[in-house]
Amino acid sequence: MRRVLLIVVAVTAAAAAFWLRAGPTADRTERYETPRTTDGRPDMSGIWQALSTAHWDIEDHAARPGPVLALGAAFSVPGGQGVVEGEIPYQPWAAAKKKDNFDNRLTLDPEIKCYMPGVPRATYMPYPFQILQGTSKIVFAYEFADTSRIIHMDDVGESPAETWMGWSRGRWEGDTLVVDVTSFNDQTWFDRAGNFHSEALHVVERYTRTGPDHLSYDVTIEDPKVFTRPWKVSLPLYRRQETDLQLVEYKCVEFVEELIYGHLSKSASR
Repeated sequence: MRRVLLIVVAVTAAAAAFWLRAGPTADRTERYETPRTTDGRPDMSGIWQALSTAHWDIEDHAARPGPVLALGAAFSVPGGQGVVEGEIPYQPWAAAKKKDNFDNRLTLDPEIKCYMPGVPRATYMPYPFQILQGTSKIVFAYEFADTSRIIHMDDVGESPAETWMGWSRGRWEGDTLVVDVTSFNDQTWFDRAGNFHSEALHVVERYTRTGPDHLSYDVTIEDPKVFTRPWKVSLPLYRRQETDLQLVEYKCVEFVEELIYGHLSKSASR
């Protein structure tokens, strides 16, 4: 019995010594040091991609059949947790329009027509995008529809026109890249579920390096014509790890020409 007691005491002492030497897990975690560009700013360069079901529906949603019965499970909608904080605060008329968009999404969704996806939708579509970072300009290149936009870090004034991707002006707040986006048209949605906005959309994006292969993406959205108050979207972005990875062209316009203009060619041939 004495021998067993000595063994227990020895093991307990060894475990205590190891714990004191190692410390709690939180204390052992080294603080992440963000890599810097030559001008001292956090380096956001790389090819990134969201891994979520937000492109289907940015709110919480159960799995459901897709809009094309013949495609079966190939185009059904997987269930997923939303990326919206709370609920989207639609005005009553806008909530009804959102439902109509969903019911008719196969013909109304701008993605089906290969329109540029807008902001923030371009970020969480199931395709990679690349950030090319300069001092006065930062370029975001998206694989879908060969879309791109320029983040102006210098003073360029107001946008000359309303566009699908808006007018992006950036600034640094500590180690966070803040992008203020205005001058949208009303031709984009937030997802495939019919969530939409007007031309009064105002988006503020925040990109923060949280690890060697992770970005935190936080967005504030406001549109007084559609929503009752501002609301937020948050999700992580992941660096693609493949060797020699590059964006591949996805010029989808040629895939929708018959869908959009087919009726014109048929009328002309009569």
